[in-house]
Amino acid sequence: MFQGFSDATIDFMWGIRFNNERSWFEANKETYLRTFYQPMKELAQEVYERYHEAHPELDLMYKVSRIYRDARRLYGRGPYKDHLWFSLRRPDTEISDTPVLWFELEPEGWSYGMGYYSATPLTMAKFRRRLDLDPARFLKLARRLEQQDIFQLEGEDYRRPKGGCAPGLEHWYNKKRLSLMAEEKHSDVLFRHELADRLYEGFELLYPLYDYFQSLSGDPDPRD
Repeated sequence: MFQGFSDATIDFMWGIRFNNERSWFEANKETYLRTFYQPMKELAQEVYERYHEAHPELDLMYKVSRIYRDARRLYGRGPYKDHLWFSLRRPDTEISDTPVLWFELEPEGWSYGMGYYSATPLTMAKFRRRLDLDPARFLKLARRLEQQDIFQLEGEDYRRPKGGCAPGLEHWYNKKRLSLMAEEKHSDVLFRHELADRLYEGFELLYPLYDYFQSLSGDPDPRD
């Protein structure tokens, strides 16, 4: 069971940020595994099991990120990340075409929410088509989201607006990619089991929207 991260977790993240080289990492690898990777895996597994029990129809899996950067894409950076994340998503879909529920821990703080790593133009076209055909359905979800103050809509807009839409949906309709995100600075909750409860409750709040977006993959191509 997840028992929380520790000051050593944060110290390691800052350490790898300023000492991003093999010799430093190898000397501190045990600290990484014990205070960073293992608690992250325990957190991911616990949140996943609770969420799967509540929503088995989603058939999700969980995945914890690797600390190693892709050697083909270093772009002058060191070989290690200074952050880790886990995600819950459907196993039978491409990562760009499915929304994920996620938690990320960085040296400065942590964040969690729901969204796309890199939504394809087709995925967003399917979303706009749904808004065109049945705006009332999504407007109900959007208004429910407006009643909470945890998650904020984030994401790049198209430079050229995609056209008209139902009133109240403009800030959704013209998104090139989107996410619903909550960000926090480090606080005591990070070091307690309460963090697992916080993430599970947040993911539950996002469930109606997650269910809506994950079903987009079954829609026909609106460009045909």
